Amino acid sequence: MTTSPRVRPARAEDLSAIVAMLADDPLGASREDPDDPAPYRRAFDALEADPHQHLVVADADGTVVGTLQLTVIPGLSRRGASRALIEAVRVHSEHRGGGLGAQLVQWGVDEARRQGCSLVQLTSDATRRDAHRFYERLGFTASHVGFKLAL
Repeated sequence: MTTSPRVRPARAEDLSAIVAMLADDPLGASREDPDDPAPYRRAFDALEADPHQHLVVADADGTVVGTLQLTVIPGLSRRGASRALIEAVRVHSEHRGGGLGAQLVQWGVDEARRQGCSLVQLTSDATRRDAHRFYERLGFTASHVGFKLAL
């Protein structure tokens, strides 16, 4: 019997499934290396040690089918408000189109609210037009222009 996936904290044994999802698209394929787990394990350990980081997975009967990272950022602007940053939303290719991405993002919004954040923000690569429409359907507004500097 298949149940609705539940969102839970990621565990070290979930890493290979998470990395596989990160690599399973044209952008991720060029920047991820599932064959080298060491950097992902170091990153996982750092995330796990930081109370402001929340790496979660969607678990369907023991199988990882989605992931999301939520970062809570304390700040001075907006009268000392904290904000939440949603990153790396991925759904396994066999589970797309069924509402799981929306479930993950809603978890992030709910958790941000629970932690007292005043807003939730995210970025999406400029080439991901479908993702932009998805986030707009969920109530996000493309209100800013993001910039990155590769180091």
